[in-house]
Amino acid sequence: MVGSITFRSDEGSDAALRELTADGSDRSEAIRRALIEAAARRRAEHLRAQAEALANDPDDLAEMRRVQAEMAALRAW
Repeated sequence: MVGSITFRSDEGSDAALRELTADGSDRSEAIRRALIEAAARRRAEHLRAQAEALANDPDDLAEMRRVQAEMAALRAW
């Protein structure tokens, strides 16, 4: 869906928008970029949290050790 959006800015968001457009960027483009970057950061944070949870999961750690032991037994050297 492509459309328009209206939001109520505050001093902080106005200052951020001024900073993002200081290079002459269009306000709409600056807002689009900021939204896309914020979504990417959120996805990265979610993946990091999942990885940390797996790294600390005793069942997953046990499975990794089991697979490593099997692979070590298959090594020719």
